[in-house]
Amino acid sequence: MDKVSLEVRAGAIHGIIGASGAGKSTLLRLINLLERPDAGTVTLDGRLLTEMPEKLLRKERQKIGMIFQQFNLVGNATVSRNVAIPLELAGAPRSGRMERVRECLQFVGLESKADQYPAQLSGGQRQRVAIARALANSPKLLLCDEPTSALDPGTTADILGVLQHINDVLGVTVVIVTHELDVVRRICTDVSVMEGGRIVDSFSRGDGGFLAPEGHAGSYRERITGKAGEVHV
Repeated sequence: MDKVSLEVRAGAIHGIIGASGAGKSTLLRLINLLERPDAGTVTLDGRLLTEMPEKLLRKERQKIGMIFQQFNLVGNATVSRNVAIPLELAGAPRSGRMERVRECLQFVGLESKADQYPAQLSGGQRQRVAIARALANSPKLLLCDEPTSALDPGTTADILGVLQHINDVLGVTVVIVTHELDVVRRICTDVSVMEGGRIVDSFSRGDGGFLAPEGHAGSYRERITGKAGEVHV
């Protein structure tokens, strides 16, 4: 990372796009302090995460859900057990855990798969389980690291629909790392472009689509918005 400054609006779906090796996934890990920055700060909901002692930081991380490209499910645990793990780690009362698991699985349309194992599910279903797990502690922020790159186009559309639904219904802010232009075009409200460990461009969606201001030309911006200075729906 090279002096990266990123502000994510509450309630946004913020895409971080760039070529492989640009630093996208590293930035995502810095947001929830899975990796520590050498300098600078990370603030969530007005609270300075980088200054917190580890015990308090663990509690604050419960406000952050994360999903991964390869799902990262526990293979020898049932779907419901996978979703319950964050609740157990957070010390949630046993009496309410399974009800919360049921709610999360119902939200992603997998309540009927609660007793199955990850190997019995399709790739899209496994990603839905991972999303349900990320929602278990009712996060305010959902970090998504290439959540659709291992999926076919039809399943990608389904998963993006789930993420959009989370944003619309639950009001969860979503940050998506991706190299897929179509992901950005479909659901992102804001975009940051990374190159060589730096954010080299940022722009937002207007009423008619993404707006590229006059005079600014950048390869990703042009491919997402159309020619610089034009709106592309």
